[in-house]
Amino acid sequence: MLYGRQVEQARVDEALHRAAGVLVVRGEPGIGKSAMLEYAAARAPGRVLRVTGVESEAELPFAALRLLLRPVLDRAAALPPQQAEALLGALGLDSVSRGDRFLVGLATLNLLVELSADEPLLCLVDDAQWLDSESADALLFAARRLYAEPVAVLFAAREGGGAFPTRGLPELRLDRLDAEAAGHLLAEQAADLPLAVRDQLLVEAQGNPLALIELPRMLASEERAGAFTPLAFSLGPAEPVTDRVLAGFRDRVAALSAATRSCLLAAALDDRGELKVLAAAVGSLGASLADFAEAERAGLVRVSVAGVVFHHPLVRTAVLLACDIAARMAAHRALAEAVDDDRRAWHLAAVTLQPDEAVAGELESLALRARRRGGQATVSAAYARAAELSADPADAVRRWTAAAGAAAEAGLSRRAGEAIGTALRHAGPVRDGSVLAEISRVRARLAFDAGRPLEATRLLHEGVEAADHGARLSLLTLAGFYTWTSAAHPDQVALARRTEELTPDGGGLAGAVHAISRGFRMILEDDTGTVPTFHGELGAMPFELRMMITYHAIVRAEHEGMLAGATALVEECRAEGRLGRLPQAMTILAIAQLIDGHHRAARATVAEGQALATDVGQPFWSGYLTGVRAWLCGVAGAEEEHHEAATEAVRHADDRSWLPAGTWAEYGRVILDLGLGRYEAVLDRLDRVAEGGARHAFVWRYAWPDYIEAAARVGTPQRADGVLRRYADWAEGTGQPGPLAVLHRARALLAPDEQAENLYERALALSGQAFEQARTRLVFGEWLRRHQRRAEARVQLEAAMDAFDQLDAAPWSARAAAELRAAGAAPARDARAGDPLAALTPQELQVVRLAVTGASNREIGAQLFLSPRTVAYHLYKAFPKLGVSSRGELARLVPLT
Repeated sequence: MLYGRQVEQARVDEALHRAAGVLVVRGEPGIGKSAMLEYAAARAPGRVLRVTGVESEAELPFAALRLLLRPVLDRAAALPPQQAEALLGALGLDSVSRGDRFLVGLATLNLLVELSADEPLLCLVDDAQWLDSESADALLFAARRLYAEPVAVLFAAREGGGAFPTRGLPELRLDRLDAEAAGHLLAEQAADLPLAVRDQLLVEAQGNPLALIELPRMLASEERAGAFTPLAFSLGPAEPVTDRVLAGFRDRVAALSAATRSCLLAAALDDRGELKVLAAAVGSLGASLADFAEAERAGLVRVSVAGVVFHHPLVRTAVLLACDIAARMAAHRALAEAVDDDRRAWHLAAVTLQPDEAVAGELESLALRARRRGGQATVSAAYARAAELSADPADAVRRWTAAAGAAAEAGLSRRAGEAIGTALRHAGPVRDGSVLAEISRVRARLAFDAGRPLEATRLLHEGVEAADHGARLSLLTLAGFYTWTSAAHPDQVALARRTEELTPDGGGLAGAVHAISRGFRMILEDDTGTVPTFHGELGAMPFELRMMITYHAIVRAEHEGMLAGATALVEECRAEGRLGRLPQAMTILAIAQLIDGHHRAARATVAEGQALATDVGQPFWSGYLTGVRAWLCGVAGAEEEHHEAATEAVRHADDRSWLPAGTWAEYGRVILDLGLGRYEAVLDRLDRVAEGGARHAFVWRYAWPDYIEAAARVGTPQRADGVLRRYADWAEGTGQPGPLAVLHRARALLAPDEQAENLYERALALSGQAFEQARTRLVFGEWLRRHQRRAEARVQLEAAMDAFDQLDAAPWSARAAAELRAAGAAPARDARAGDPLAALTPQELQVVRLAVTGASNREIGAQLFLSPRTVAYHLYKAFPKLGVSSRGELARLVPLT
């Protein structure tokens, strides 16, 4: 029975009986977290899977996940082949060529959902603060994506979010028991004790349930009889109660026979407690499994066919404290002979105190295996220990560098910084250019992630000198991008020029990198010219370079090419399960969709990309997408949502010297003000931008026509003359119909009446994106109405309003409607009325559009990283909004693009 936990039990019951119940139970050691999980297990309406984190297992990739899923891995065959391969490969049960820890998380999600189709499922994860980081990532990734499935996941972890960060998940904090509940528990555990002794124990235990259970067992016989003496374990009121319990466990371990202590030590140093492994290990130590019996009678462990389980994690700690270093080294050696290759390497490393290339080699082999399985945190730890044991200084530097790179990939910036710092201190004898280049690359990544993009560029320039041709091009691609992403700085242009100088001329890959470097330099110099299009084959190029080439299409206004390229990048990432790359590709896709006038699709892409970027720990791309979301809210007239997104984006930009997030947020304010008719605000805002730290952002070229329109509307057209000249230079340089159409519109706004009509008609004759064409129709319709040509005006204004409605551009639609009324024709309907897609959420819209293509729920889920059941839930919610009852009816309502 649990005393004093009625409120907490109700929270657990709620998690168990609602769809997708996730709860993180936190508290100090001994506070009853495991008891709450036991309560949940007893109340579970279906199947229960459980695992307990073990501190010694924290460097073994996916160790905890394997133990959790071991009973159900036969169901992995029901997963999409790519996910099944990733999961089984990560768990060491199948070969895998390239691991992706986030794809493993997706496979974990879908396996749990597959199981829940039979009966409700409960996953219990105890001591989550000791999970290996790969298992923690996979389980949290899955937990955050549970939506409507009968799956509950309960984590128990010690206090402090740093020990097991669970951003965004509901938490339940267990406090100490009140006096009444503590008294009931103590009476149940020690009813034979005199009342005075119980009162003293209540004071000592301080409401900690484990202390209330264990402290009575520590009493001497005279104390149990009520002798009026200080209790033996009383170390003063400042001593943490868990330390007193730990001391009691240590004393009980020390009182055991040497053979039993050897058994306990082997179990404490082994991760899994498997009897076969322990039998071999303790046999080497002169003991046998039968020697565990004494520890069982002392209440320290439980032994069953499933293995050895410690009564409490503090018992494991007490065993290690009670045994000296000689005993621990002997136990490690015995275990090294009894376990598999991965654990063998760690046990050998634990007893190797001097450089030993053989052990270092085993650790490096472990790191390579872990990398194939997607365990970057383990890769880093293994390389770091291998570096410590390297006899050759050059090998040590190479391994420290590899450790730093893996830590950076895993998002462990502090560990990466420490490792690369050690590599730098010992890099003197290194002559290997690839190692020196990698040192620069890792240092640059850490500087960029910390918000120092120009420092990152300088570090990349250093690495270029030592790198081979292929690595040099990769470093220079990053250098151009890092330089551009920085807020304005006096050194920025010089660094961009240096990047271009370092880039070799030539065709193919070198030509593409040179074009990108030149393009970034021209942007920073405010050169309105354009860089020639790269016409080579993109498929064989590294992902980063293809991403940059696609992104650079915005400079040349190749909107359709940018959309096609970004779509291909996203599809590739989905097909290959490269979730770590997907936020970058989705950022470019969202911008391409936005610029090409697909606002709803852009909102759906932003929503998915933001969630994924947050989950995989990519703050740059998360902030970037938040800025794009602010623009989309601005064009929709959602002022409160825009303000929220813009504030978040600006915080991203201000916390680090990153340009894009804040720039898009500011551009969103411009488009919001313009749509609401706040023209002076538009002019003032863009004037400030021209002098500010984000003035070199290329996207402002797309805002120049907004400045021109605002100047014309406030009656100061001359204010826009310079901006018009610059926009004309760029638009004519691109030769693309979209910018040229907008240029004609801008000139029409400033032109005398006898020229304006021809310019408007020329603008409409060119194919342009939907939003810009609707804006042209709006201003042309206004011009026609002012010239008493109302019938013609109504044609343009009706078309504009319809387009704005399709784009969810509410303030623009309202303006068109107002003009229609002024032209003598009441709008036929309210904005957005009759448009079924307008009622869908971004997630529902994505699901519906894929359903239209004939994709199954499983196929849709694989693309959107959702479970099939969640896909079905979104369709269930979308059908009534669309007025349909089956997939077959969707095609007549939903465009495929």
